[in-house]
Amino acid sequence: MAAGYVELLRTRHAARLLSGTLVGRLPNATGHIAIVLFTRAEGGSYTLAGALAAVYGLATAVGQPLLGRAVDLRGQPPVMLPAAVLSALGMAAFAFVGIGSLPLAYAAVGVAGLFTPPLEGGLRALWPSVLGRADKVHAAYALDAVAQEVMFTVGPLLVTLLVALWSPGAALLVINVIGVLGALSVVVSEPSRKWRSAPREAHWLGALRSPGLLALLGSFFFVGLALGSITVAGVAYADDQGQDAVYGWLMAALGLGALLGGVVYGARQWAGVPERRLRVLVGLLALGYLPLALTPGVPAMCVLAAVAGVFLAPSLACAFIVVDRHAPRGTVTEAFSWLVTTFGVGAAVGTGVAGPAIEGGGTAPGFAVAGAGGVAALLVLLGTVRVLSAPVSGGRVAGSAESDRNGAVEPGFSAGHQA
Repeated sequence: MAAGYVELLRTRHAARLLSGTLVGRLPNATGHIAIVLFTRAEGGSYTLAGALAAVYGLATAVGQPLLGRAVDLRGQPPVMLPAAVLSALGMAAFAFVGIGSLPLAYAAVGVAGLFTPPLEGGLRALWPSVLGRADKVHAAYALDAVAQEVMFTVGPLLVTLLVALWSPGAALLVINVIGVLGALSVVVSEPSRKWRSAPREAHWLGALRSPGLLALLGSFFFVGLALGSITVAGVAYADDQGQDAVYGWLMAALGLGALLGGVVYGARQWAGVPERRLRVLVGLLALGYLPLALTPGVPAMCVLAAVAGVFLAPSLACAFIVVDRHAPRGTVTEAFSWLVTTFGVGAAVGTGVAGPAIEGGGTAPGFAVAGAGGVAALLVLLGTVRVLSAPVSGGRVAGSAESDRNGAVEPGFSAGHQA
C-alpha cells in the first residue's frame, strides 16, 4: 500500500511541493478553529464566533477563484506569495485588535480570508507537469487528500497546544507565520516558477461555464456546510463536557478517520466512471454525519467523529478527478479554486447556522446541521446525473503543450505546461 506513495514522493519536486502546500495551507485549515477559540477566549458569544468565522470563510470564497484566475493568467509566484503575506497580516491585525472594535475585527478576518493564496488549486495544477503519467496523477490526488487529513489531524491539536502554552492570539500569529513560510517554499520551486496555464478561451464566466462543474460545486457547498457546522458544534460539545481539550480530540478524530479512508482509497486503482463513484462516496459520507447528533460520551463521540471522517478524503480525491474532467481548457487553477470556494461558502453558512441552532436548542441541533448538509450534498449529485455524465475534457487527448516531456497524460489532464 505504502510503496506506491513512496515511489510517487521520490519523483523530483513532489515531496517539496506537497509539504510546502500543506504547511502553507495551515492557516486556512485551522482558521475557523482559531477564530472561534480566540473569540470565545475574548468573551464573545457562539453567535459572534460563528459570524466572524463566517466572514473569514466568505472572504476566502470570494478570493480563491479571483486569485486562481490570476494564477492562470500570470503564473504562481507573482500572485501567491504577496497574497500569503497580506492574509497573514490580516490575521495578525485581528489578534491585536480582538473583538473590542467589531468593525475592525470583521475587516481584519475579511482581509485574511480574501488574500488566502490558492495553494491547493495550484498544487493540483502542477501535478500533471511534475508527474507526467495519468496513473501517478490519480495517485497524487489521493495522496494529496490523505496528506491534508494529516494536517487536519495535527492542525487542531497544534492550535489547542499553542493556546494552552501561550494564548489564542499567539496561536493566530504563529500559525500564519508558518503559513507564509510554506507558501514561500512552493513559489520558489522550479515547477511553480516555470508553470504556465494552457491557453484559454476568453469568457467572463471562466471555469463556471461548465455545467458539470457547477453541479459538483453545488454538492460540495453542502459538504462544506457540514464541516463548518461541526467546527462550532464541537466547541459547544467540549463546553458541555467541561474540558476544552475535548474539542481538539474530536477534530483530530475526524481528521484521523479521513486519513485512514484516504489511504485505503488511494491504495488501489478504481474502475468505472468517477462521477458514479463520487455519488456512492458522498452518500456514505452523509451516512457518517447523521449519528453525530446523538452526542454520546466523549469516547463514543470520538469514535463517531472518526467514522464520520472516513469517506471525506476519498470523496475529495474523487472530486479532484471530476473537476479536472469538467474544467474548460486553461481554467484548471480557477476550477480547483472554485471547489475551495464552495467549501468556504458552505463552511461559512454552516458556522453561521450552527451558532444560533446551538443557542436555541443545545449541542445536538448543531451536529444535526452537519447531517442535513451531507444529505443535501448527495441529493444534488443525484439530481444532476445527466449533467455530470458529459465531461468537458474527458474525451480530449492532452496536447504536448499541456503535458510534461516525460510522457503524455491521459484525456482530461489539461492542467498546464512547463514554460
